[in-house]
Amino acid sequence: MKKTDLIEKVAKESALSKSVAEKVVATVFEAIAEAMKTGDKVTLLGFGTFSVSERAAREGRNPKSGETITIPAKKVVKFKAGSKLIDSVKSKLLA
Repeated sequence: MKKTDLIEKVAKESALSKSVAEKVVATVFEAIAEAMKTGDKVTLLGFGTFSVSERAAREGRNPKSGETITIPAKKVVKFKAGSKLIDSVKSKLLA
């Protein structure tokens, strides 16, 4: 599913115009991103939790030359699916 598909689904299911549905979807995505920028977790009950984690600097190898390099520390986005989402996906896959 692409973002445009999501917008169409929201518009259809909520009887909104596509332009209003697009604003709703964009606002939700922006709210999640803003919360994560400040280090907050975003928990959507039954769906999952978005969070930011710090990945420490580490040693790695350049696969081409074999040379040891330092991979810098960085922040990464994580998503942990909620139990209702997991159960929903499992039931669809097993059916």
